[in-house]
Amino acid sequence: MLRILLFLFCPTAAFAEEIPVELRTRVAPFKNQTTTKEVLVSEKLDPSKTLIVICDMWDKHWCDKATERCGALAAKMEPVLQAARKKGITIVHAPSDCMAYYKDSPARKRMLDLPKTKIPVSVNLPDPPCPVDDRDGGCDDPNPVKPYIAWKRQHPALTVDEAKDYVSADGSEVYALMQAKNIDTLLMMGVHTNMCVLNRSFAIKSMTRSGKKCILVRDLTDAMYSPKSSPFVSHEDGTERIIQFIEQNWCPTMLSKDLK
Repeated sequence: MLRILLFLFCPTAAFAEEIPVELRTRVAPFKNQTTTKEVLVSEKLDPSKTLIVICDMWDKHWCDKATERCGALAAKMEPVLQAARKKGITIVHAPSDCMAYYKDSPARKRMLDLPKTKIPVSVNLPDPPCPVDDRDGGCDDPNPVKPYIAWKRQHPALTVDEAKDYVSADGSEVYALMQAKNIDTLLMMGVHTNMCVLNRSFAIKSMTRSGKKCILVRDLTDAMYSPKSSPFVSHEDGTERIIQFIEQNWCPTMLSKDLK
């Protein structure tokens, strides 16, 4: 009888299956050396305990190249989000500075209805410097402009499911959601790896320090890095260096194909 009742009232839970993923991390095999090696780890995600946070995927950026790459990234991200939603993963849209746009959104109101809480610091971790120089803003436009708030909303190619999703750009709200739904794993996607993806209050550093398990979806992210700055490599190589830095110091990464 209990199994029948669970089927009737919790159909999603009844069919939720663990999702096998391959995590990539980096370790120093010899503790007296700094050389690191890539390590792959097989893991399984419980959809009911997994959250996706979409970081700062804005409709427009002050850097034209960043806007262009964000549009291409959004087109790749949308089918992944659709698949993840069907699997039962909770999704938070986090376009910083854009909450006014979503003030009447049910997804925003759903987040605001949650009990308030503070993000604890359960784990103290070192905070080494990023391996690229982004002090000039990291824009690789031929003629970059001075940074300004160019965004008004999340990129329109990304669907907000008003019946299921949440909207927030506040770490305490995201942490409260994870506590309310007993979620222990956060998948981070969006931009930019060396800035918001690491440093926002809802992002990797803060949530890792809180004790949550963070994973960067490495093929659905980008960096703010210009080859004109150190270490004077291509934009793609600079992004990969930051991803490897995150793997070594903050959290493992995965590929989005594991969510489809």
